[in-house]
Amino acid sequence: MRTIAHLSDPHFGRLRHTTLEALISWVASAKPDLVVVSGDLTQRAKRAEFEQARRFLDALPCPQIVVPGNHDVPLYNIFARTLKPLSNYRRYISEDLEPFYSDDEIAVLGINTTRSLTFKNGRLNRKQVDQTSARMNACATNVTRIIVTHHPFDLPIAHKGKDLVGRASMAMESFAKCGVDLILSGHLHVSHTGESATRYKIPGHSALLIQAGTATSSRGRGELNAFNVIQVDHPRISIKRMTWNEKRGSFVASLTDHFEKTARSWSRISDTKEDQEEGRLKR
Repeated sequence: MRTIAHLSDPHFGRLRHTTLEALISWVASAKPDLVVVSGDLTQRAKRAEFEQARRFLDALPCPQIVVPGNHDVPLYNIFARTLKPLSNYRRYISEDLEPFYSDDEIAVLGINTTRSLTFKNGRLNRKQVDQTSARMNACATNVTRIIVTHHPFDLPIAHKGKDLVGRASMAMESFAKCGVDLILSGHLHVSHTGESATRYKIPGHSALLIQAGTATSSRGRGELNAFNVIQVDHPRISIKRMTWNEKRGSFVASLTDHFEKTARSWSRISDTKEDQEEGRLKR
């Protein structure tokens, strides 16, 4: 079994500071097998914000898969936005915009969906998709294949189709052929889990599309600060939402979803004894 801490949209420059140390403490003590940060490390891509983000990442366990978000591209500096949109990200976070991690149970690949010509939306191109497919096809058949992007492949209720990553359908067709199981994203500051077969009608394939809310930003968009803890125990997946509790001054488990992969799709599994115990503790 592998445990993944899925964080997103910390937005250094627009923090709720009370959540930051609690988040670092929780993740450090949990010692996940992998930490994923799905973009928007900063609010305005400023050096000082990236310096804070770098210290944040250094305080978290390794290995890590980190991808940029649209806020990590300068907004008002047109020169930097056009000619070197991710220069500060490359300097302070990583030169590798599409990082990869694998072991004998999981294979996780980050993809850069940011584009300098759009202020908010993201996009994938054919070259990225082909490279992703080749990398996943080279993995052992029994590993769980996971993609990480900033922009989402699925949407919660009330969000419009324009919020999806550009060329999502093209990408999903290729991801289906190489057996992608999970796609982890952020961007919307809303926690959500969906099954790809609902939106993308691809015979014989279904992936779980998992979004994390914002872990530390003051821009909650109606949802409390939250992150996901994903446990991968093939063919089962559990997704635990950790939500900020102001009274306790800590993150607490607020919802856990369990899925099991079948020959045709993902099936939701009823609550476990652990979930029932969490419910009693929350009350």
